[in-house]
Amino acid sequence: MLQEAVDALDVRSAGIYVDGTYGRGGHARQILARLGQAGRLLAFDKDPAAVQAARTRLGEDPRFSIIQGSFTQLPDVAAGLGLIGRVDGLLLDLGVSSPQIDDPTRGFSFSADGPLDMRMDPSRGVTAGDWLDTASEGEIADVLHDLGEERFARRIARAIKSRCAQGPLRSTTELAELVARACPSRERHKHPATRTFQALRIHINRELDDLAAALRGVLDIFSAGARLVVISFHSLEDRIVKRFFREQSQGPRLPKGVPVTHAEARGRLRLLGGAQRPSAGEIADNPRARSAVMRVAEVLA
Repeated sequence: MLQEAVDALDVRSAGIYVDGTYGRGGHARQILARLGQAGRLLAFDKDPAAVQAARTRLGEDPRFSIIQGSFTQLPDVAAGLGLIGRVDGLLLDLGVSSPQIDDPTRGFSFSADGPLDMRMDPSRGVTAGDWLDTASEGEIADVLHDLGEERFARRIARAIKSRCAQGPLRSTTELAELVARACPSRERHKHPATRTFQALRIHINRELDDLAAALRGVLDIFSAGARLVVISFHSLEDRIVKRFFREQSQGPRLPKGVPVTHAEARGRLRLLGGAQRPSAGEIADNPRARSAVMRVAEVLA
């Protein structure tokens, strides 16, 4: 949803924009193409490889800068740069990027064998393999159920801990095969390990916690009329975004009779349409886009 997302930002020539998830840089390049010389684009990405690629490709553009880290840092970074109340748009394209999925050494996919890592930033934090080795069966089952919506979570967790008793589990292929054996039935056109890998990735990288924290803290950075565009790829992410947009568009819930002005009673966001999904043509060109959902809101004065 490249063009749709950048169109939704309604880029102003001299505006200040934030790409909270640089990834491959597709959105960033489109935003820069619409900015004038006075415009500015600040990007974030946890992945040092993505940050290096951004600096190599766009580092000579004085309008562009990138920070290695989570978009949860945005309010503090904006304050440090004097951008509070001045940001005209924020784009969050959530989840894992294609280069991360396609690189077996990152451990996000079971399509090719690789180390069971799954960290967005490989220089910090606990790998998926290390976490599985130390977590209890109950902890693993809860993660698979809550973050992967896996109905066989307890069977899979039991199989994982039984395998870990023989030594650390380190291979993506071995984990995928183990999960497949533990599942008594399969979803059509979906590998049995898909939900397990999703859940572990979300847990290892604190993706839902980061999203909720970022949304809670971000509204004060915006100028009036700024756009907030979020693309999510599974129901748990979209539920957080949908709830936040709804709450912020309705305003505070106040007891009847409380004397407040209209401005105090209204919400801080105006919803611009409902959930938008990729076209059939885009899904045909990029099957990974099939689960994308985009939501857009405008910041009120």
